[in-house]
Amino acid sequence: MAGIRRAQGVVCGDGERIVAAGSFEGHYVWHPAADDRELARACTDVRAGRYLGAHNVLQEARGDWELRAHRSLVLASEAADSDLAERWMAEEPGPEAALLGARVAMIRALRMADAGDSRADTLLRIAQAACVRAARLLPQDPTPWVAQLALARIDGPRDPAPRGLLTAPAGPWQMFSHVLRLDPWHREAHHRFLACFFTRYGGSASARWDVASFLSHRAPATSALRLLPLVALVEDYDPKALLADHTWQQPQWATTTLGIYHNWFPQAASYRFTPVLDLAYLAHALFMAKREFEAREVLTAMGPYASRMPWSVFGDPGEQLTRARRSCGLPTPAPA
Repeated sequence: MAGIRRAQGVVCGDGERIVAAGSFEGHYVWHPAADDRELARACTDVRAGRYLGAHNVLQEARGDWELRAHRSLVLASEAADSDLAERWMAEEPGPEAALLGARVAMIRALRMADAGDSRADTLLRIAQAACVRAARLLPQDPTPWVAQLALARIDGPRDPAPRGLLTAPAGPWQMFSHVLRLDPWHREAHHRFLACFFTRYGGSASARWDVASFLSHRAPATSALRLLPLVALVEDYDPKALLADHTWQQPQWATTTLGIYHNWFPQAASYRFTPVLDLAYLAHALFMAKREFEAREVLTAMGPYASRMPWSVFGDPGEQLTRARRSCGLPTPAPA
C-alpha cells in the first residue's frame, strides 16, 4: 500500500521547514498544521500579530468544511492567548474574523471549565454568543455549530436520543442534527459530540460505547468516522486493569482496526493535509494489536508529523511514539 504523497518540503516565513509526509529526518514535528503549507504560514502571521494570512486560508476553505474546521481550530490555538481575534473583528469584521473569534472564545471557555475556574460560566456565554454571530454571517458553514457542540460538554442541552441506541443517552442531539444537515459526515462534529459522553465530562462508559458504535456504523466504510470506537477505546483505557494492554489484540478490536486500515487508510492520500491525529489512532491500535507490518505503513505515511493523542494516555507521547516506530523497524530521533 502506497504511503501518503505530499509536496516537497518548503520553508515558512519564520524559517521553519515544512517536511513532506512520508519522509523522516530524525525529529518529530508536533505542530498541528503539519504539511498544510498555507496554514503554517498563516500561523506564523498570527504569532506576529497579523491576521491577513488567517483571512486568506479560511476564505479559501469556504465550501471545504473539513478543511475550514481544521484550519480555524489550529489558528485559534495560536491566537487564544492574544487579542488578535478581537482586534481583527473590530478592524475588519466578516465571516472569517467572526469564525476565528468563535473558535478562540471556545478554546478559552473550555480551558477555564477544565481548570474549574470561576470565570468559566462568563466565558461560556461569550463563546456561545460568538458562535451565534459567526453562524449568522455564513449560515452554510457548520464550523460555528461544531464549536457550539464543543461547548455543549460544559453545560449543554439534554435532548432525548433517537431510536437505535440501547442506552438512549440524552445529549445535544438537536444541535448535532443541525450540523449533520449542513455536512453529514463532518469529522470534528462527530468527535465533539462523542466527547459529551466521556466519563470525565459527566457521561458514562455504556453511553460512550453506544454513541461511538452508533455513529461509526452509520458512516461509510471509507470514512474517518470509523475510527470513533478506537477513540472511545483509548478513553476507556485503565492501566490498572488486568491485561489492559492486550485489549487491542482481542478479535473484535483486531477486526475493527484492520477494517479501518484496509478501507479508510488508502483514502488518506487524497486529503489536502496529512490527517495526523486519525493516522496516529490507527497506527497506535495496529501497534497494540501486534500488527507491526500495517502499523509500519501508517507510521511511514505520517512521516515526521506527530500528535500527543493517543500516545499521551500511555506515557510520554514522544517516548511512546518512538517505542512504536522502533518496534516497527522505523528510524527514531537520536537521543537528546
